[in-house]
This record gives sequence, structure tokens and C-alpha cells, in this order.
Amino acid sequence: MKIFVNSNSLIKTFILLLIFLTTSVAFQSCKSDKKESKAKEAEKENVVDVLTENMDFQMADTIPSGWVTFRYKNASPQTHFLMIDDYPEGKTLDTVKAVILPHFDAGMKLISEGKAEEGFAEFGKLPKWFPEVKFIGGTGLVSPGHVAKTTMKLNPGFYIIECYVKMSNGVFHGSMGMTKEIIVSNTDSGNPEPKADIPIEISSTDGIVFNDSISKGMHTFSVFFKDQIVHENFVGHDVNLAKLDDSADLDGLNNWMDWSDPKGLIEPAPAGVTFLGGINNMLAGDTGYFTATLDPGRYVLIAEVPDPASKNMLKTFTVPE
Repeated sequence: MKIFVNSNSLIKTFILLLIFLTTSVAFQSCKSDKKESKAKEAEKENVVDVLTENMDFQMADTIPSGWVTFRYKNASPQTHFLMIDDYPEGKTLDTVKAVILPHFDAGMKLISEGKAEEGFAEFGKLPKWFPEVKFIGGTGLVSPGHVAKTTMKLNPGFYIIECYVKMSNGVFHGSMGMTKEIIVSNTDSGNPEPKADIPIEISSTDGIVFNDSISKGMHTFSVFFKDQIVHENFVGHDVNLAKLDDSADLDGLNNWMDWSDPKGLIEPAPAGVTFLGGINNMLAGDTGYFTATLDPGRYVLIAEVPDPASKNMLKTFTVPE
């Protein structure tokens, strides 16, 4: 039996196969190019990665200056933040451990025992130069298992970073090891100032002001510090973003934001509240940025000050489907 093969059919089949192979190679090449592009973009952005696993800040000792983006991963079971302190010249982490932390520990212990007057008197024993410490930014509160991305402009110099959320026994995280010295070098990061799609202003007079019509998806928030004051808990105002579930108690959260209260800023964090970062204390006139991806649901922007609701620093908003 003879089999006749149409040569034109073979040619067409060969051409189709060739097109398929060429397209497949091009597609794989495109995927590879995209991966390389993302890697180059991340490298270009010059992100400073920070990891907390157990009362620590795992990060480089020296970081660039200029617009610096911190990507803070909280892999611990506690809630944390990262705050950057600019101490007077000559003051080091050893200084902090010797003449700052002991007074805060002793004062908080007395307050927790119901001896508020004696506790605040202990804070009065802090060195006369302590009011010269400048708080220049950092991330907002970050719940366990979450990552916060925050950008701010840093000048070259020596800084100390800290977290002073409290353990369940009232001991500050800073006294448990969550302090670290860093050097900001003269080498500029090369990062441009971020572009925000959600601007926020915060001040002691107007509180937190923003447009609460926010869609789902990734957003970059800018926070302009119109002013800055020292509140009753010895620190300035900041902006923290959190998602709320149906069990969240806003009154409880409002009270929890005051570290100087024995039940404030202490583990465990309020039920039904997932902290997603934000911008820590900055100086008047400064602007910081943070990025977050928002799913549909209810959220809050809140400052870590005593009774933020009374200061218009507790603002809820809903992201629609």
C-alpha cells in the first residue's frame, strides 16, 4: 500500500511549528526580562531592609543619606515600630542605656503600681539635655507577620533607632534590646522623593486631615507635619495605619495609644486591630511617606498620643469593594 503525502501540508505544518517555538522562546525571554527588570528596579530603589525576629533590629550598621526607604519586616510575635532618634553630639547607645532607660523603666514600674506621682517624678530625673533629642521619623506600628514600607529624607550623621512598645509585664522593648546605633553616610541613596496619591496633614491644632475616599489597591501616603509639639507622654504626634475587623473596639484602641498609661502600648495589642505601618514622629515642616496595599474593609489612621480621639487624631475610613 502506498501513502501519498501532500508536500504543501508538510511545509505549512513546519512553518506553524517554527512560529510556535519562536513565540514560546520569546515569551520565556520576556518573563525573564521582567524578573530582571524588577530586580534592577529594587536595586535602583536602594531599599534598607530591617528584620525583627526577637527584640532586635537586624539591618546594616551604615545606610545612605537622602531619600531612604525602610522595608521593615516584623517576623516576631509582638507589635513593634521603628523610631529614629537624633541625640545630642557625643551621646551614644551606652549613654541611653546608662541614664535614659533606667528612669523610664523605674517610672513606668511605679505608675503600674498605682504610684503615678512618684512615677512621673522619676521621669523628671532624666538628664537636662534629654529635651534636645529629636525624633525624626521611622515606621508606624507594625503587627506580627507584616511588612511596613516607609520613606523619609535623612541627613548624614549618627542616630539611634528604638521601639518602646511594652511587654505584657510593662517592660519597654528598648530595655529588652530593641535599640541600635546606625550611621547615615555621606553617600546619597539616589532615590527620588516619592509621589503620593493620598496626602495627609497632621498638626496639634487640626489633628489628622485627609480625603477619606480611598479605593482598594496599593497607595502611597504622604504625611506633612504642619507642626509638632511634645504631648503629655513626652513624645510628638505621628500617623499609624491599621485595619479593623468587626471585633475592633475603637475606645479600647484610643486608650491603648498612650504608653504612659499602665495599660497603654502594651502587649497584647488590641484585638481586631492589624497595624500596617505609617510614619513615626517627625519635626515640624517635614514630610514622610509610607506605602500600603488596602483590601476592602474598615481602616483607621491614629496617632500615638494620649486620647487621640479628643485631638482629632483618630480618623476611620472604609475602602469599598
